[in-house]
Amino acid sequence: MSAQPSGPQAALICFSIRFRGVIIALACIVFAYGLNVLYQAKYDVFPEFAPPQVSVQTEAPGLSPNQVEVLVTQQLENVINGTTGVSSLRSASIQGLSVITVTFDPASNIYRDRQLVAERLTQEAPQLPAGVEPPTITPLTSSTSVMLVAGLTSAKRSLMVLRTIAEWTIRPRLLAVPGVAKVAIFGGDEKSIQIQVDRTN
Repeated sequence: MSAQPSGPQAALICFSIRFRGVIIALACIVFAYGLNVLYQAKYDVFPEFAPPQVSVQTEAPGLSPNQVEVLVTQQLENVINGTTGVSSLRSASIQGLSVITVTFDPASNIYRDRQLVAERLTQEAPQLPAGVEPPTITPLTSSTSVMLVAGLTSAKRSLMVLRTIAEWTIRPRLLAVPGVAKVAIFGGDEKSIQIQVDRTN
């Protein structure tokens, strides 16, 4: 003996068999609606599950971690902390670099958040110590975009040589790897060429 459906299940089955034309029509409508939603959907590599975040990096060549913390990071934190919608604020100060990560309310607009932070940084940039680069906001990327962080150290080569190697040797090779969209370099000393005119001759 096989169990026969009873109650609401039996009524639903009987209705579907009796009015199968209506059921088929409804299925076609749902299928067409799904295709329309799929066609208009915005595609991304990964769905964004993290709250809106704004990362601020400030290069301070020649300053120790303690100096970066006192002279750069704390000043920028005090300015950014008053921005509307800030949920949390984290920072890291290392040799010659300050990194501040600002997390906003999940319901806020990331583009508006970036604009508010940029306006406050523009006002505070002239107040930073001499030699400190203006604060920059990192490009807007997915929270899963950072896959690897690597550092270069050497007991014989200077920071300028290490940054030159990273920028002109390592960076192009990493960008040549399929799937790599960006390679960010920070820290070290940037090599520059200066032309000084001798007016005595």
